[in-house]
Amino acid sequence: MTIRVLVADDQEIVRTGLAMILDAQPGIEVVGEAADGHRAVELARRLRPDVCLFDIRMPGMDGIEATRRLAGPTVADPLAVVVITTFDLDEYVYAALRAGARGFLLKDSGTALLSQAVHAAADGEALIAPTVTTRLLRAFADAGPGTPPRQPVDPLTEREEEVLVAVARGRTNAEISGELHISLSTVKTHIASLMAKLGARNRVEIAIWAYETDRVRRWLGRPG
Repeated sequence: MTIRVLVADDQEIVRTGLAMILDAQPGIEVVGEAADGHRAVELARRLRPDVCLFDIRMPGMDGIEATRRLAGPTVADPLAVVVITTFDLDEYVYAALRAGARGFLLKDSGTALLSQAVHAAADGEALIAPTVTTRLLRAFADAGPGTPPRQPVDPLTEREEEVLVAVARGRTNAEISGELHISLSTVKTHIASLMAKLGARNRVEIAIWAYETDRVRRWLGRPG
C-alpha cells in the first residue's frame, strides 16, 4: 500500500524539496503541505495521512505543539508523526518525543534515512537519527520530573527484557528478529505485550521506560 504523507515546514524551498524527495520514493505519496502548525493540524485531521512530517520551528504553532495535538497522550486516535529539524538540541528531541512523535530526524540525514523513517512510522516503529539516539534517550532519565518510573502491571519475562533493550537501542523489528533469532511475528507479539504491561502507546515510550529504569545500562553490563 502507498504511504500517504503530510509535510509541514515554514520554508517553502525546504517543504517543496522534502515533498519532491518523498514523492520520488516507491510506495510514498505526499498528499498535503502546510507552512505552519495550525494548517498542519487542520490538514492532518481532515486528510488522516499515514505519516506526518513536521518541522519544529514554524510560525503560529510549532511542530511540537502540532505533534501533541495529533499524537499526544490525550489523543484517542493518534497519527504517526516524524519530526525533522536543523537543530540537534536535546530539548527539542525530548519535547518532540514526549509530545508523541514516532521519529526524530535532522534535515541533513539524507534521502535513505528519511524514507526509512517514514516507512518505520507507518509500520508503527520508530526511527531516530543515529547521531542523537543514545544521548537523547539517556536524557529522559535525567530530565524527568523525579518521580519513580511506573511499574509494569505484570513482571517482564527474560525475553521481553531482551526485546525491551533492543527497542531502546533503536533496533527495528527485523534487526531484533535477527539478533535474538526469533521470528518477526514473535517480535511483534513481545512488543505488544510490553506496551500492554508498561501502558506504553508506542516504541518510543517503551524506550523511555527502559532508560528511566536503567535497564539498558544494566543489561549491556551483564557478564557474558
